[in-house]
Amino acid sequence: MRTIHVNTGKPYDIFIERGIIDSVGEYVKKFSNAQKVTVITDSNVAPKYQWRVLNSLEKEGFDVRTHIFQAGEQSKNLTTVSEMYNTLADFKMTRRDIILALGGGVTGDMAGFAAASWLRGIDFIQVPTSLLAQVDSSVGGKTGVDIPQGKNLVGAFHQPNAVLIDPNTLVTLPDVFMCDGMAEVIKYGCIKDADFFEMLKNGDAYQNIEDVIERCVTIKRDVVSRDERESGERMLLNFGHTLGHSIEKIYNFTGITHGMAVAIGMVLMAKTGEARGITEQGTADKIADVCLKYGLPTNDEASLEAMAEAAGSDKKTSGGCINLVLLRSIGDSFTKKIKLEELLEFITTD
Repeated sequence: MRTIHVNTGKPYDIFIERGIIDSVGEYVKKFSNAQKVTVITDSNVAPKYQWRVLNSLEKEGFDVRTHIFQAGEQSKNLTTVSEMYNTLADFKMTRRDIILALGGGVTGDMAGFAAASWLRGIDFIQVPTSLLAQVDSSVGGKTGVDIPQGKNLVGAFHQPNAVLIDPNTLVTLPDVFMCDGMAEVIKYGCIKDADFFEMLKNGDAYQNIEDVIERCVTIKRDVVSRDERESGERMLLNFGHTLGHSIEKIYNFTGITHGMAVAIGMVLMAKTGEARGITEQGTADKIADVCLKYGLPTNDEASLEAMAEAAGSDKKTSGGCINLVLLRSIGDSFTKKIKLEELLEFITTD
């Protein structure tokens, strides 16, 4: 068992242990006073894990209801959340009850948002089953949904009661979702840990997956503890995400995963930094090499003009400006505020 304490306004612990998914009921009992548990999961994860989770919860005496939505980023919208509210209402969930998010990043984001907004806020526990969720999205309390104008524009900060990470769930992940999560893993090396990045270059992240998860979660824990609501340092966690979100929007959130888009975004921002004399020469190639090693793309046919336009509705914009995350070198990152009208010129390196 590996335990990582997160010291936010609502402190909680992250537990990393193989097989912990079969002990979910014990942890829900330990970290809540709930009588009812609504398990929110998607159509891919439910057939694999819902019965193990339900058996554990029922063994501890909880009254349990499951809400299953169609898997995929296209479901991450207010209509799907509204359907969750219907389940919570029909189940007569009260403020003392709890939601359990069982699945990847989409599930955690939406279930967390449902918990943040149902009865103005009830408890929830994260049980992330994808690599992306285990190393990134389940930690830090960001919840939300997409709307046609952009990704995660509607949401709330709502910290979980606990995060239960079972590395065994990664065995059932298709390769594309392991690649998806590796983009976030690589991001942590880029922004905070050059030694970790060097380890990833060896290509053996999967053989040391528990160490990888723990390192990523620890980095994020430290950042979030210092800046819970993204007023400063936490912005660094968005490296590659500004242009990554733009790419996702260009393709209407289909055909390219979040991790793929972020990988492309990281390489583009490193190239931008090099062209501006900000980033150490060769950094973009280093990032591209690691991304390719884990099956991630490093470029896209979408134009920089389209990316800059799509970035106009990114949630990181403020007062006609946008905060970009750039690198001085691997492991050394910072934010730079530029005017939206100057974004296209800034990222154009030819």
